[in-house]
Amino acid sequence: MTCSTFNPVTHVLFDMDGLILNTEELYTIAFQNILTPYGKEYTFELKLKLMGSQAHETAKKIVSELELPLTPEEFMAKSKIQFEQLFPDTQVLPGAKRLIEHFHKNNIPIGLATSSSKESYELKVNKHHQELFSLFPYKTMGSSDPEVKRGKPYPDIFLVAASRFPDKPKPEQCLVFEDAINGVKAARAAGMQVVMVPDPRIDTEQTKEATLVLKSLEEFKPELFGLPPFED
Repeated sequence: MTCSTFNPVTHVLFDMDGLILNTEELYTIAFQNILTPYGKEYTFELKLKLMGSQAHETAKKIVSELELPLTPEEFMAKSKIQFEQLFPDTQVLPGAKRLIEHFHKNNIPIGLATSSSKESYELKVNKHHQELFSLFPYKTMGSSDPEVKRGKPYPDIFLVAASRFPDKPKPEQCLVFEDAINGVKAARAAGMQVVMVPDPRIDTEQTKEATLVLKSLEEFKPELFGLPPFED
């Protein structure tokens, strides 16, 4: 793709799970731990349907699709126990720290737009990553935020997140970073350009809605979208 393919932006929104932190693989472990006693498998196909969903939506879909003898509330309670064990030791994915720090240093307004709840966010961030996430002055946590009525693939979270910037940018002024198909659909529905860093198992046909697809955030060139380039 050439530079002319992209429109310049002024504001940036980041998803968190599977993009900044390696939590998507931890969700897989957590859910499989819950499902194993019932003889069920958390397949990658099911995971793709759920990535980006709010917590209650995820629980409802897993219980329904796998016909579990649990209520969504019971599934969420079991999930919480798993998350408390797994999430405190999350790791930052390649390129994420450098990119966030670069935008911060160059005074590019950045916001976090995660489907996680506040409680889940704190489990993932508080032990090791508070300094990095303190660089986000605006955080929208979809599963806890009353303004975010619907989860991804609906545009709600990105529209709410953009509205929290003091200068209220238009959707076309915002660039979204995502890893999930549902997240890309949500960003496009919000009228925003979106850079996707998909799980390598995702079929390329399913990444076509993204403005730009990368293997890693390490590959991103800010100048493609009119943002300050890296100095090194």
